Amino acid sequence: MLLGTWNLENLYRPGGAFGPRTEAAYRAKLTTLARVVRELDPVLLGVQEVGDPAALEDLAGMLDGDWHLALSRHPDDRGIRVGFLSRPAPRTVSDTDGFPAPLRPVQGDDDGEPVHRAGRGFLAVEVTAEGMALSAAVCHLKSKLLTYPGGRFQPRDEGERARYGAYALYRRTAEATALRAVADGLLDGRGGERHVAVLGDLNDEITAATTQILQGPPGSEIGTPGFERPDRGDGARLWNIASLIPEKQRHSRIHSGRPELIDHILVSRLLLSRVTGAGTGTPFQETRLPSVDERPADRRDATGSDHAPVWVRVEP
Repeated sequence: MLLGTWNLENLYRPGGAFGPRTEAAYRAKLTTLARVVRELDPVLLGVQEVGDPAALEDLAGMLDGDWHLALSRHPDDRGIRVGFLSRPAPRTVSDTDGFPAPLRPVQGDDDGEPVHRAGRGFLAVEVTAEGMALSAAVCHLKSKLLTYPGGRFQPRDEGERARYGAYALYRRTAEATALRAVADGLLDGRGGERHVAVLGDLNDEITAATTQILQGPPGSEIGTPGFERPDRGDGARLWNIASLIPEKQRHSRIHSGRPELIDHILVSRLLLSRVTGAGTGTPFQETRLPSVDERPADRRDATGSDHAPVWVRVEP
């Protein structure tokens, strides 16, 4: 069975401030998204940037068979949120946007109040598929795209750029810490006995400090000497499947011409033992991605997404 994550890029119905401007552009986007989901044929797909729940329903209606939807109740200020498309009926375990105590609020801009919640919620569900119980959490951490006062995407000077880069990093780090707390609840120190996955758009690459926070105790990463030596930390660890993706596929977005892997799937020890393959795009065809920059409005009527799905195949 296949488990995946995909940023759908501004999935809104047409007519609003952020979605496609025409019905034709909306239908073209849905058609492209549906084709990719059909090719993936996932049992469970974590999704990001669902701006309109009805749009996700429209997408599910274009797929074959029965699908269940689960969406976080904690959208950001544009209404976008995370969720799941699932073949089996999911049961929500948690849906939170709070920072765990004793983590304190972080500075989010020059003048506003400190930020004490994630920009978008973290949703965790349980499903049973092909006789296997699976717990999964989906996220969309703070974007690397910097927004300045007044909605500007360009800073007034380099001092402002540096400050707002720091604020974004503070928030993404706090959000990674909050997501790790959700993962701790799913693992309960028994990662060798539980099938657990944490997935989503982390907006950072595999070696970033924020991504490393999610892995838990260090020293047993795939490809390291410690990987083959089980220890007491394994029950709390998550393993990033990025290194199992063929190198030429190891990217999920292209920014200013540079491929980067910012969408990730991390799994518990038991689930890792069942992994038989991993990739980006679809198992049958590599997704051709556009190169994006700091002008997100340019893609308002784009067909498809600026992210590739990331997936892992699991033997039940």
